Amino acid sequence: MKFTSLIFIILCSNLLSQGVIPVVDFNNFFLSFQDGYFRSIEVQPILDFKSGDELVAYRDTRGNLRLFDGIKRKDVTNLNVEYQVSDHLMGYKIGPTLNMWDSDRLSTLTYFAREYLVKDSIIVFEDTRFNSSNVFWKDSSYMLTTLMGELEMPVSIGENALVFKDNGNMYKVFWNGDIYDIDVWNNQQYVSFDVGTDILCFNDPTTQTFAVFDKGQFYDIEQLPMVRYESGRGFVVYEDNSGNLWHYKEGEVSQLSNFGADSWDVKDDIVVWTESSYFFAYCDGVKSEVTNFKPLDYKIKNNVLAYRNILGGVNAFVNGETFKLTNMPDSACARINSFGICLSIVISLYRCSIQELSE
Repeated sequence: MKFTSLIFIILCSNLLSQGVIPVVDFNNFFLSFQDGYFRSIEVQPILDFKSGDELVAYRDTRGNLRLFDGIKRKDVTNLNVEYQVSDHLMGYKIGPTLNMWDSDRLSTLTYFAREYLVKDSIIVFEDTRFNSSNVFWKDSSYMLTTLMGELEMPVSIGENALVFKDNGNMYKVFWNGDIYDIDVWNNQQYVSFDVGTDILCFNDPTTQTFAVFDKGQFYDIEQLPMVRYESGRGFVVYEDNSGNLWHYKEGEVSQLSNFGADSWDVKDDIVVWTESSYFFAYCDGVKSEVTNFKPLDYKIKNNVLAYRNILGGVNAFVNGETFKLTNMPDSACARINSFGICLSIVISLYRCSIQELSE
């Protein structure tokens, strides 16, 4: 039955489009699942790999850095490197030289790099030549600030925005190629920012309000500081002093829970939380009860939620529906690096296989 289902899964996969999905099989072959087929990337064992939605970077058996974008394999360098990958970008460092890959093009960001971080749409890095903090976004590098003292990375970094402060303790936001002033606070006024995609939030120590930066504008959405807050993709979730859980998006605030969530989490497009052992999810304006137990672990990628079912296998929740992927305990499915993409495809294929079997 498992073999039959797998055949249906492979046959149905031509209906789908997907990104790069790397996996190391039992023969230690390095493969990518694309368009319903497994394509070979490397036949020799690799040292490690990191992947995003559109690319996978890896070090081969000799330590050479290579990149596969779903179409062709590219040799990047045969030198010892440190590298990071996001859904769309790769950054790699050879000594103090920081290079990057973006849209099939390799380029150098600086020959004097120290710390750096690769996110979905930006690469943030320190440049020791000018003692500056910098960001790469959309084919251009921006110098955020030149520091007079110790060089440091920005205060908080999201997928396409960040918060940094200049020499005068002025906190600023970089978003969409522009810089916005927030305020000046001294070192005794601790401010914690949480930055997502196109949005960030913080408790303002001057006004004692809870504020968001939403696509270029600042808004006070609560008149008191909040206990905890996190930013997702275009939305913010926060917990007030009474334990109520709230959701903000595009100027509208709605309540997710008034029973006091035991725990909650935000990533990409999904909010999850537990109430008295019930596990809930909120995505695209819809609140759903996922399970009547608290999963031992779960993963979120884009709009897909995967979690350990009560038997120790893996279930997936997407578009308001639950799919059983496997009941095998300790399944390796939840350890796939490009987990969210792979899971999205598996869910679609699983739905297709169920339809075929029913017919």
